[in-house]
Amino acid sequence: MSASGGDGADRTPSERVDVCVVGAGPAGALAAYRLAERGHEVVVLEAGPRFDAADRRERMERAIRPAHGSLSVWEMGGERDAHSSSGELFYPLNAMRVKGVGGSTLHWQGMVMRLHESDFERRSRDGVAADWPIAYEDLRPYYAAAESAIGVAGASDNPFAPPREEPHPLPAFPPSYSDSLFAEACEELGIATHSVPNARNSETYDGRGQCVGYGTCQPVCPSGAKYSADHTVGAAEDAGARVLDRVPVQRLETDRSGERVTAAVYAAPDGTEHRQEARQFVLAAGGVEIPRLLLLSKSDAHPDGLANSSGLVGRYFMEHLFAGTGGTLDQRTRQNHVGFNTTETHQYYDNDFDGVGPIKLEFLNYAGPSPVEQALGADQWGDDLLDSLRASYGTHVAMGGLVGQLPRKSNRVTLDPSTTDDHGNPVPDVQWSLDDRTRRSLAKANEIQGRVMDELGVDVGWTVGPENTGPAAHHMGTTRMGTDPESSVVNPRLRTHDVGNLSVASSSVFVTSGAMNPTLTIAALALKAADHVDEDL
Repeated sequence: MSASGGDGADRTPSERVDVCVVGAGPAGALAAYRLAERGHEVVVLEAGPRFDAADRRERMERAIRPAHGSLSVWEMGGERDAHSSSGELFYPLNAMRVKGVGGSTLHWQGMVMRLHESDFERRSRDGVAADWPIAYEDLRPYYAAAESAIGVAGASDNPFAPPREEPHPLPAFPPSYSDSLFAEACEELGIATHSVPNARNSETYDGRGQCVGYGTCQPVCPSGAKYSADHTVGAAEDAGARVLDRVPVQRLETDRSGERVTAAVYAAPDGTEHRQEARQFVLAAGGVEIPRLLLLSKSDAHPDGLANSSGLVGRYFMEHLFAGTGGTLDQRTRQNHVGFNTTETHQYYDNDFDGVGPIKLEFLNYAGPSPVEQALGADQWGDDLLDSLRASYGTHVAMGGLVGQLPRKSNRVTLDPSTTDDHGNPVPDVQWSLDDRTRRSLAKANEIQGRVMDELGVDVGWTVGPENTGPAAHHMGTTRMGTDPESSVVNPRLRTHDVGNLSVASSSVFVTSGAMNPTLTIAALALKAADHVDEDL
């Protein structure tokens, strides 16, 4: 039986392989590629479909037309992707993720910064949260390898960044026109600005062309200049890995002792279940689906869920929260000419404000509506529409920023047995709220943004801060890393304490959140996990 799902693809399991990777986003793709390159037999199981790169222009058009919902661009929603959010704040999980080969890099913004040295030492430095069991220096070579694998455009012009010896693989994108306006105001205020490392090609790299400026980076890059993990999946397949799509893993089975995983049980599109056996297993399905899978995999040997003797699987869920302010200037700003950020300031990251965490401030090139979106959503035509566009477009500016949450046990991912997915499994329930330190950090970010806007002379029209903030689509925590099996789920080698052949390559192992976009750290950790799996095979 092929279990093809009507598309002719063979989704039957391979005979026992060296490594089974669950998830084909950036972590799974990079781990699979590294292990396949080293001669190991690798199978990747991905819950979502393959998306044809030739369809991306059509997806771009769908994204900017108001008749289409945002989730439809990457086919999210419905019973397959059902979830709950029973905590203090609603968590819009389906807006945060893409299920499919490439994962959430299919719709991400593409900013890739390293965590600061201080992020690994938050308890020692600030007396809050916890320290990581590894230091920045431990990840430093993996950061460099991840930048090379992804293709990062950047410059060594950030005086606040952690140390590095090697240049970025690609030159940085030049500052946008609106960045130059902000730069003048920041200089008057003594705020240093610098470039943003981006996972998009400033020139041809690794078989992908340079950015051509569609401006629709979120939710889709039609040209392929922005990195997405399906590119690495293709490289992994060329190296010998086998990748199965549309095969959501239902549970992990262990031997009688419970000390080793023997198989990942997955469902094919025709509803049949199959067992993929392997010597080693790597979970790379993100900070929500990984704890869900572990909790679904309970057994006599693991009555509270697989690898959960600590009771911490799903605990310490974290997000980045958005702070922002924007408005209009009495001059042209060339808004939306660039669809991503080219300038930031990390001056307030390692700050000495009382009771405030790291703050990353951004200068947004995509402030205000684009003329295409405005025109498509208008009920005017001809000269009336043209007059409206001329009156309202081209004068918007905005600043954004990220702050991180403290890790708290009460913020968690658990199962909701009252709601099931299309295979009858309880859906993930994200329970989260904000702590006072996060609120203070948001307020401080807004205060700094307000000073810049005042200096620039902006007529401020909106502010997003402590009381109306939202998540940045960066879920972290839930299988935290540590040396003590009673207070963590995985060890510094990314191996679960309880199960000898089960590794986790994900933001779920983060101990603290920092305030940097997490994907580069996810990629570095995935390469580190792959090296340890390679050592054990």
